[in-house]
Amino acid sequence: MNKILYVTLIATLVCGIGTGFGAVIATLFRKSSSILMSMIMGIAGGIMLSVVTFDLIPEAILMGGMNTTLLGVFIGVAFVVVLDLTLPHTKLMKKYGSTVKTALLLGLGLAAHNFPEGLAIGSGFMGGKALGFELAIVIGLHDIPEGAAVASPLLKSRLSRAKIILLTAMTAVPTSIGAYVGALLGEISSTFITLCLGFAGGTMLYIVCGELIPESKDLFKGIFSTLSIIIGVVIGILITMAM
Repeated sequence: MNKILYVTLIATLVCGIGTGFGAVIATLFRKSSSILMSMIMGIAGGIMLSVVTFDLIPEAILMGGMNTTLLGVFIGVAFVVVLDLTLPHTKLMKKYGSTVKTALLLGLGLAAHNFPEGLAIGSGFMGGKALGFELAIVIGLHDIPEGAAVASPLLKSRLSRAKIILLTAMTAVPTSIGAYVGALLGEISSTFITLCLGFAGGTMLYIVCGELIPESKDLFKGIFSTLSIIIGVVIGILITMAM
């Protein structure tokens, strides 16, 4: 098999399984109480907030500098603001409700994040087979809580379990594209990757602060929603340290 296609297939399988498994875990709680749903949303939001703060943004700054990173963040925020203002008026939102909007926004943000992850996997394989597999496995594990984060808002919708898992797994598609590009070109411009990481960070910050955390607080206004966000942040720190 062609090496580039082989790398792309590995990235697709690992990240697709990671996000899909996260969705499966989340769907097991479809009929749970508001307290448990609030905790799931809070933990997912905390993880994403932590990963963006301690992983994405610092990595982007080291790779391409503060100015390029902030440009990417601002572009990402502007992009998701336009989506946030547009999505409530679409037929999809009217049919399935606002929870789909939250999941779609989060899914788009994760898709933007997954592309540079794919670049990392593709470039890693070009540097050595062992390095490529190591990056693929770590990123696949990292995608499990991301998959749960995308699937969690959909649990209140009328979408079937199979559709929720399928839609969540599809957020891994940009990883495949990124892996293909990374393997094809070998070395990607650091400025380009920095913009991608900044863009992903901006979208994730907006979604977590504007959608996931408020949704967690709305589902249950007691102390458990706050504690779950903190737990999520701690888990995100541990994930970042492990990577």
